[in-house]
Amino acid sequence: MNKITTLLAGLLASLAVQSAELPAQAPATSVPAAAVSAASTFDYSKRGGLDTFGSSLFTGTFAQQGASQFNPDYVIATGDQLQVRLWGGYELDTLFTVDPKGNIFLPHVGPVNVLGVRNQELQATIDRAVRRVFSANVFSYASLAAAQPVRVFVSGNVYRPGLYSGTSMDSLLHYLDLAGGIDLERGSFLSVQVKRAGNTRAEVNLYDFLLDGRIPLVQFADGDVIFVSSRQSTVKVSGLVRHPNRFEFRGDSLDFANLVRLAGPSAQVTNVRITRNSGATRDVDYFPISEASSAVIRNGDEVSFTVDRKPGTITVRVEGEIEGPQEFVLPYGAKLGDLLQKVRFTPQAQTRSVQLFRESVRERQRLLLDTALRSLEASALTARSGTNDEAGLRAEEAEMVLKWIDRARRVDPIGQVYIAGASARDELLLENGDLLKVPKHDGLVLISGEVLFPNAVAFDADAVLGDYIERAGGYSQNADVSRVVIARNDGSFEAVRKKWGWFRSGPRDVSLRSGDEVLVLPKIDVKSRQVAKDLSQILYQLAVTAKVVSGF
Repeated sequence: MNKITTLLAGLLASLAVQSAELPAQAPATSVPAAAVSAASTFDYSKRGGLDTFGSSLFTGTFAQQGASQFNPDYVIATGDQLQVRLWGGYELDTLFTVDPKGNIFLPHVGPVNVLGVRNQELQATIDRAVRRVFSANVFSYASLAAAQPVRVFVSGNVYRPGLYSGTSMDSLLHYLDLAGGIDLERGSFLSVQVKRAGNTRAEVNLYDFLLDGRIPLVQFADGDVIFVSSRQSTVKVSGLVRHPNRFEFRGDSLDFANLVRLAGPSAQVTNVRITRNSGATRDVDYFPISEASSAVIRNGDEVSFTVDRKPGTITVRVEGEIEGPQEFVLPYGAKLGDLLQKVRFTPQAQTRSVQLFRESVRERQRLLLDTALRSLEASALTARSGTNDEAGLRAEEAEMVLKWIDRARRVDPIGQVYIAGASARDELLLENGDLLKVPKHDGLVLISGEVLFPNAVAFDADAVLGDYIERAGGYSQNADVSRVVIARNDGSFEAVRKKWGWFRSGPRDVSLRSGDEVLVLPKIDVKSRQVAKDLSQILYQLAVTAKVVSGF
């Protein structure tokens, strides 16, 4: 029995030492543990409706920070902690908690009622109480040390309704953020209500905060309810605006001036398109921006701010072998010949091989390439197999093809337009943003793709294609010797066709010109004929539209 008593005494002593080493309890002004946990477990990235105005407001930032300071209008409540210091003829430095009757008890002074006292009036209230007892030689200082810990209900159209811990001075946004924020598909940013004992104490419009930076400071009490109402009428805005979002408005209609304030259209907008939400049929109103002030926006409408006029001028850039300026501002409708008359070429310039690069062509090339890649993807995934072994090989082959497709999708076409061979080249209309490159007689031939040493080789008038390939080290093991593309300096292409006798050595007797680029394509080693066919087409398309040889 004595051994058991001794053992228990030693265990209690050990626990006492461990408890003495534990860190002190966090002060009341820190973020409550429940709040930190709620903010850290909610995945804000999985919210829908990201076209809603205000979708980026709630990301967990407000939830991670509690109240750090007290505004002058804060009203002292039960549970608040006050730091009171007296010095002079009487010394005192104590932290007091406001009791249920709204008092703090100062020694030698007695109870001092501070319930409902504004923060900026706290010092004067304590000083008057002290003066009633100590008429001289005792000085006082009082400050609000910690707000009252509270639990606030968050309800309505939020992602995670519940009861959340905080302080009476934590902001409305803090508690909404703890609840995951307003449901972007169902909740209202215009009507967020704060209720106490069934009565609405405040109604907050968060658009005031998003647009103007204004938000009321609401002081919370234990048991308060934050209620997010259902979303009201909406209008979707797109086009040339600062905020291309879905906006919420009160009532059945919204006047156009308020929509302009919300969306912020750019200065170049000339017209407005309103697509009416009229059921199965979609009615469209289209009118100049100057006549839009009388337009009425209704729930479900879609409004697009556009530019509907021809530009007065266009800008074209010329690079390469030229002298003088590179940027040219031309009237709308200018032709290539008009521009070339303004350009001063250097003696080394190849004026008949001017290259034109156009953004609209690049976009069409990208679209065609993407269409071809989708077709290849479907062929690779639907290829049939006769046996289990063949099915395994097809699965590995499909995985390899899909990885190659992913790389090919990142290739950016160059948007080149072949103009050198056009009989009416000078009559070609220019577009805003066109780029012209003037090549020079550099005396080089570029060899790339499936050769051992891709390189630039000096032009030799007596050499043919095979000679240049040998000077680049010859074909690699992965080269398809019957599939060679020659990109001419003027923007044209020549696909060298397979002939008898080329199976080992490849084409040899094709003549080249200075500035040409030779692209040796890789051979394709796949079992499916359809996949091989699609791959061949895409490899050639990449060589022509991007001057890229992507090995397979």
